[in-house]
Amino acid sequence: MASDTATASYELRFDSGRVCLDLLTTTHPEERLDSVERLRAWITGAGLVPAGTPLAGVDAGWLRAFRELRLHLEALVRGELDGQPAEGALARVNAVARQSPPVPCAVRAEGGVLVRRLRALPGLEELLAVVAREAIELLTDPGTRASLRQCEGDNCPIVYLDTSRGRRRRWCSSEVCGNRERVARHRRRAALARA
Repeated sequence: MASDTATASYELRFDSGRVCLDLLTTTHPEERLDSVERLRAWITGAGLVPAGTPLAGVDAGWLRAFRELRLHLEALVRGELDGQPAEGALARVNAVARQSPPVPCAVRAEGGVLVRRLRALPGLEELLAVVAREAIELLTDPGTRASLRQCEGDNCPIVYLDTSRGRRRRWCSSEVCGNRERVARHRRRAALARA
């Protein structure tokens, strides 16, 4: 059972509602972008590149750059939620967003189905720009920005986009933080019943 929990806590998550927020989840509960291989998996899992895109050029420099962008995004998003603007982080995210993102195209796969490919293999700056531009779009759209939520789970720092009906979502994940809260509530009721 312990190994299942350890494995589950180390999974890459793509459930926050935006790629830029998914990048922020890679620090909780521990560092998830701890290797070039994990970064490659995150880039593909986040949909920054189509599945099967060769990412052989990803190296330790890419890892440092994604972690640095994550740090600036974290300061920017937290600052906006807390009403304490992080101007240095904003300047850095804006600078990263200046690059052109990868150029997609549609090609026919076997069976005639259209699939997305990139015209050229993406560079580091192009992929960082995708994440930075998405953060800018998220934080400058009043409707979307109003849907940003901090998880109510104990010690959970994850920020997510609440797209639920009625905007009543409380946790980053009902299966993780929501389940912990339900178990804690059950234990409190059971303890009161015994007393």
